[in-house]
Amino acid sequence: MSPIKANLQHIQREIKWAAEHTPDGKTTIQNENAPRLPISLIAVSKTKPAAMVREAFAAGQRLFGENYVQEGVAKIGELADLRAQGIEWHFIGPLQSNKAKLVAQHFDWVHGVDRLKIAQALAKNRLESRANGVDADDTPLNICIQVNVSGEASKGGVAPDETLALAKQIVPLTGTKLRGLMTIIENTPDEAAQRAQFALLRTLQDEVLAHGITVDTLSMGMSQDFRVAIAEGATMVRIGSAIFGARDSAVIGEKI
Repeated sequence: MSPIKANLQHIQREIKWAAEHTPDGKTTIQNENAPRLPISLIAVSKTKPAAMVREAFAAGQRLFGENYVQEGVAKIGELADLRAQGIEWHFIGPLQSNKAKLVAQHFDWVHGVDRLKIAQALAKNRLESRANGVDADDTPLNICIQVNVSGEASKGGVAPDETLALAKQIVPLTGTKLRGLMTIIENTPDEAAQRAQFALLRTLQDEVLAHGITVDTLSMGMSQDFRVAIAEGATMVRIGSAIFGARDSAVIGEKI
């Protein structure tokens, strides 16, 4: 068995375990906040070659995440034969408006919209790509609003108290579909702090739902904290190094 396949199988077992137990590993979750299975795994393949993505796909993985636009688009083109077989591409992280066109044309999801301007650019370019025959898929671009739950200046994302207002602005856009919320929490080993930040995103989702906006996705949790994220209700986890190994350096000329 290849290392990537073995890693994927291990992560899937960990996801299942985390969804069925509290973090202490002793008590099965039986409360109303327990997430519904299955929990989607996004294999974050940034800086990794297309051959590794193909290997993961052959092992059964279907959702892949990229953080760099040009690198992602090139990889999507190289693996175009996998489109008909069900591969799905997620762009993760802050997006510059001048790259919205490429993302709208080539990706299926965007995790990281924190401004109406970006959402509008994505919607406009998604519709234009359909009209010009660039995008054969007639489905809208799925969007998750990125929320800065930690309050760190270095983190992207809308402020928690501005999340509902942005959601209301995005919902009417044609060409995109608001699916939920996304966050990258503080890099801390303090599990209590992790739980509090993930719980805040869950609370914000509840607020959005209470205002009649249908969302079904909480994109939160990475290699180091996905178990806690799942305990707090994650429906999508984004895992890279635990599947593909340590990442290489950033792509020259690109920003996340």
